[in-house]
Amino acid sequence: MKFIVSSQQLSKSLQSISGVLTTNATVPIIQNFLFTINGETLSISATDLETTMTTSVLLSKSETDGSVVVQSKLLMDTIKSLPDIPIIFNIDQESNTVEIQANEGSYNLACFNADDFPTQKPMDNANFVELPASLVKTAISKTLFATGNDEMRIAMTGVFCDLSTENVTFVATDAHKLVRYRRSDVTSNSSFSFILPKKPLNLIKNILAVQDVPVKMEYNNINVSFEFENILLICRLIDGKYPNYEAVIPVNNTKKLTINRQQILTSIRRVSIFSNQLTRQIRFSVSGMELVLASEDMELANEAKERLTCSYEGEDIDIGFNSKFILEMMNNLDSEEICIEMSTSNRAALIFPVNN
Repeated sequence: MKFIVSSQQLSKSLQSISGVLTTNATVPIIQNFLFTINGETLSISATDLETTMTTSVLLSKSETDGSVVVQSKLLMDTIKSLPDIPIIFNIDQESNTVEIQANEGSYNLACFNADDFPTQKPMDNANFVELPASLVKTAISKTLFATGNDEMRIAMTGVFCDLSTENVTFVATDAHKLVRYRRSDVTSNSSFSFILPKKPLNLIKNILAVQDVPVKMEYNNINVSFEFENILLICRLIDGKYPNYEAVIPVNNTKKLTINRQQILTSIRRVSIFSNQLTRQIRFSVSGMELVLASEDMELANEAKERLTCSYEGEDIDIGFNSKFILEMMNNLDSEEICIEMSTSNRAALIFPVNN
């Protein structure tokens, strides 16, 4: 097998899927890349057995079709150190060696039999929906931070995706905070829901193009795939039942506080410095047009208080929050103003962006 390819294009493609690779794999061969040549196209795959990513590169020249497994780290370190030049790959499958020729340099590394590399089977009985890249990227960014890490509650370690004929909804919770991101401008032909694991979502978020390319999402009861531009990612879904998140979202919230997001963020950061570092509690006291933020650490006799002007509807209220959680929520909103809806001091509050 022999082919010529741009070093820059190859390096970019390797980087785009290298996040799938794992260093502590139980099957050593999956620490490497699978190269498959078909005509003038080189397909490169990486897998950790749960997630598989494939990308493609257009070759300058190719002589023979075939497949081979190439060492990932050695190859990436070599390619990214080269300038943007055409490089020649000579692959000898009898001696299991790859020779890379670049300008006056020649580099040899071992390769492996492609038959030993696990391949992804086609998805059976799959449905699909096409989503804008901006929606997918935003939905992941707005929810991923709220997922849990408790493997005993495996369903909550992922993002719940609910497709319907009315909207598309993404949900994440760790039992302390909950985020629901819903879009009514995009719908599915049928209703279907599943739980997406964190690792592939992080990979997708990091490589989705800036331009709003269409993302084809294909799914069944076992796997989901994301296909856009020259990238195909297939991952196994989390097997579990997601909690009834709608039941914990409080309704009939008669108290509504509207305030500049950046203003309250900076105040919470300052006041929370003086809170008990175990509970991180910060207190909101709202009366009329004034919000008072307060915290204290009784053991160390530390305390802080700040007053802010706000817009408020409803009776006066004193309510406590974990400052870490509320900062995470507010940091993942991008509106100039936010609205905090509350009912009583012992119930959860809702935070919404205010879109002017």
